[in-house]
Amino acid sequence: MSLPHALLTSLIERPSSGSELSARFDRSIGHFWHATHQQIYRELAKLEKAGWVESFFAEEGERKKKTYRVLAAGREELKRWLATEEPPLPVRSPLMVRMRAAAVVGTQGVVPELRRHLRLHQEKLTHYLALQARDEARCQGSSTELVQLMILNSGIQLERYWIETIEQAIAVLAQHSKDVT
Repeated sequence: MSLPHALLTSLIERPSSGSELSARFDRSIGHFWHATHQQIYRELAKLEKAGWVESFFAEEGERKKKTYRVLAAGREELKRWLATEEPPLPVRSPLMVRMRAAAVVGTQGVVPELRRHLRLHQEKLTHYLALQARDEARCQGSSTELVQLMILNSGIQLERYWIETIEQAIAVLAQHSKDVT
């Protein structure tokens, strides 16, 4: 996946200013594709130069806000990209590398980091479950809503996987190390 296609998707859902897009991105696509505000603004300029989006100034109170919307060429690019093949990306996890390193040089300091990650994944799971309850209650059964719920469910499953994996790692280290704190 690429950032331009993520932004095109978001802008098709709702034309937005750069700041609105960044905020929406953080609350939705940002759960599985991270981008900084600077990256988003740079990419918007590239999308506009490519003729995939256009900007216009919308009145917002007493200010004018630069807003972006997708042009026909942008929709066509998104359709083209949807039809292309892309191999699955390998998982890149510094935490897994830490656990592997702990296996060969000792567990000094890794358990507190595992516990911190466990807490973060538990918090994210709690957040996703709250979103799921809210979204299921609002769901009218449209294909867009059902796909969004499916994506959210995959995030829930992923967080559960990480929680289980980290809990197993802590248990293994507790059995085989005096360094567990």
